[in-house]
Amino acid sequence: MREAGLIVAESLDRVRQAVAPGVTTLELDAIAESCIRDAGATPSFLGYYGYPASICVSVNDEVVHGIPGGRVLAQGDLVSVDCGAIVDGWHGDAAISVPVGAVSPEVQLLSDVTREALWAGLRAVVDGARLGDVGAAVQESVHGADHPYGIVVDYVGHGIGSSMHMPPNVPNIGTAGSGPKLVIGMAVAIEPMITMGTAEVEVLDDDWTVVTADGLAAAHWEHTIALTEDGPVVMTAFGADEL
Repeated sequence: MREAGLIVAESLDRVRQAVAPGVTTLELDAIAESCIRDAGATPSFLGYYGYPASICVSVNDEVVHGIPGGRVLAQGDLVSVDCGAIVDGWHGDAAISVPVGAVSPEVQLLSDVTREALWAGLRAVVDGARLGDVGAAVQESVHGADHPYGIVVDYVGHGIGSSMHMPPNVPNIGTAGSGPKLVIGMAVAIEPMITMGTAEVEVLDDDWTVVTADGLAAAHWEHTIALTEDGPVVMTAFGADEL
C-alpha cells in the first residue's frame, strides 16, 4: 500500500503544480493518469462503478466526485482533486484542495481549516483508539475555527486495502470513545469535506458530481493511514507532510 500511496502523492503533486487559470479539468486528469501509469500503477477510479475518469476534480461549490471535462479554471477558484492508484492489488487514496492563483482569504481559510481537520483525524488513529475518536477529532477541529463551517455527513471516509472502499465507514463527526476499536493491520482513508455554509449537499444530473445545496464553496482533503507494528503511517504522504 505504501507504493500505491506514494504514487498517489506524486500524482497529486504534479496536478497541484499544473493548476492555473486557463487549464481545463480534463488536462489535470490526463496529467494524473500519465503519472499513475508511468509509475506502473493503475488508476483506482477509472471505471469504478462506471466512473469515467482517473481523478475527481471538484471546483468551488462542487464537494466531491466532479468529472473532469472542458471546464476552464479561473483565477480565484478552489479546486479539490481526489486521486487513487492500485499497485499489486493494493490501493492508495488521497485528496487535496488547490487555489487557482490568488483566492479570497475566506476561501483560503476554508481549505486550511479542512486540511488541519484532516490532520487532527490522522493524529487520532492510534492502536486501541476508537473510530469515534477520529470523527470527534475532525469535528472538534472544525468547530474550533472562527466560522460556522458545515461538515458534510453524507460522504465519509472508509477502510481501504485490497479494495478502494472497505469497512469501516469513517465519519467526520463522532463521539470520543465510541465505535469499533482501531487495531494494528487496519488502514483507513480519512477525508473531511467542509463547506462555507450548509452541510447539505445535492447530486447533479450526471449522477456523480456532489455540490453544496447553498452554492457556497467546499474543500476536501484526504490521506490514507495504516496502523503498523511500528506505529501509524500516512501511506499517501511524503517529505514534510508526515505525522
